[in-house]
Amino acid sequence: MLLNEVIPLLVQYWPVVLVSVVVGHLIHNKFWNGLHKHPGHWLAAYTNWWRFWDVWGRKHEWTIIRLHREHGDIVRLGPNVLSFADPRAIKIIYGLNKGMVKSDFYPVQNAVSKGRRLQSLFSTTNEDYHAKYRRCVNNAFAMSSLVNYEPLVTSTLSVFLDKTEQLYASTSKTCNFSQWLQYFAFDVIGDLTWSKRLGFVEENRDVDGIIAFLGKFLSYAGPIGQMPILDLILEKNPIRLFAQRIGLSNTVFPVTLFAQTRSNERAGEIQKIKAYGVPDDQSNPRGVDLLTKFAQAAHDHPEFMTDTQVLASCTSMVFAGSETTAISLSSVFYFLLKHPRVYAKLMHELDSAVADGTIESRANRTVSWSESQRLPYLDAVIQESFRVHPAAGLILERIVPPQGIDVLGTFVPGGTIVGCNAWVLHRRPEVFGHDVDAFRPERWIDASPEQLKLMKATMFQFGAGARTCIGRNISLLEVYKLVPSFLRRFEIELERPDSEWKTHNAWFVRQTEFNTRFRPRKAPPSSI
Repeated sequence: MLLNEVIPLLVQYWPVVLVSVVVGHLIHNKFWNGLHKHPGHWLAAYTNWWRFWDVWGRKHEWTIIRLHREHGDIVRLGPNVLSFADPRAIKIIYGLNKGMVKSDFYPVQNAVSKGRRLQSLFSTTNEDYHAKYRRCVNNAFAMSSLVNYEPLVTSTLSVFLDKTEQLYASTSKTCNFSQWLQYFAFDVIGDLTWSKRLGFVEENRDVDGIIAFLGKFLSYAGPIGQMPILDLILEKNPIRLFAQRIGLSNTVFPVTLFAQTRSNERAGEIQKIKAYGVPDDQSNPRGVDLLTKFAQAAHDHPEFMTDTQVLASCTSMVFAGSETTAISLSSVFYFLLKHPRVYAKLMHELDSAVADGTIESRANRTVSWSESQRLPYLDAVIQESFRVHPAAGLILERIVPPQGIDVLGTFVPGGTIVGCNAWVLHRRPEVFGHDVDAFRPERWIDASPEQLKLMKATMFQFGAGARTCIGRNISLLEVYKLVPSFLRRFEIELERPDSEWKTHNAWFVRQTEFNTRFRPRKAPPSSI
């Protein structure tokens, strides 16, 4: 009886009902769990559409820096999202055994195979799954494994230097340096993962269009990750995935196909390793690649490390292994070119190191990992580049456990999404000095031991805690080898000295319009 009376009223006054529901929803968002006390853009308190559109604008890193400078250490980015700027919050939000888990932002970046998501170490939100997965592959990414990987990196580096001379230095042609560095990073991933360069450098092209695909995918994942439900309507629509599982759709995720194709080329060898393990007497002068180590993990942990996990591991290398390293390399070279004094000072260090024997005088002028670790100004330049232009441009989201958590005296209710942004943390004056917006490598040399320890603890380019980027050591190996080797081999200049690059925050802040020219560098005097 009551329903018969209510329905006609709802139909008659539906505009009023609709407006009331919307207003009620917005007011609920505004005051959700008391988060209204935290400042931010006024729209952020009412709807996640604000952060969706801001991230879509591709300059979110500057928005969040400005908001924190205006409003302080806690800024509201959405009805249920808080950003923290105080570096002391890192241990609380990302520390071990805090009960914090990744948000639904991360599964948006799952690759798909035959209609099923591939959970990677990076994208999974299941902490138990992550812990088991990491135990299986942790040895492959340990710092001690670098000795195995350096020959593989050196192999690609030598080809890259020779092709740079052939294509650009000897022709005076303009180079799209960011793209060229990404070709290098991709071929390194090929060598590290499959012991095979993939042809990006040799052929000077985007093989299979995979870099273009990654660019589009990350441009999608950044804003869509602010409202993950959109992914279930668009790319990972359950109906669409079901159609792939039963064979009605033959759509294949390009990165998955890319990784699968390369792995299939060694299917017989990998099946033997999974069955019997890597022979103790097997030697490879070029180093043991990651696919071999993933297969060994499948042999050691067959109950967990299935073919799906091996494929997911290879896919993750394609996803994360090239983009972030290329961004970091571009940053180092760009800031050197924009600061001639720093460039000259670094070249003096390199030449002095060759003269006194710290760097071996090789014919191709490459620098080894161990040699690079004895160059303090090189380290300062690289660390400062990481600081000023970290790869990740969004907060690394975590969900507060149901009981809530105290973050530096502020109680945050359970279910709230919290996080820190590297661009904000890396610009804390009390940590890095008053000139945080300036590129000044000397800050890493002049700092007291206590201050240097604080600075290193605040650096967030690889994340923090149990979910720190597992490939960070490989990325560092590439950066510390390529930068000095390239500088010893070539002189670099901007195509237009007054030009500025453009950046595109697609979750990772990649660079465009970084055009350069190279000249072969004359061998320095034998003594300085």
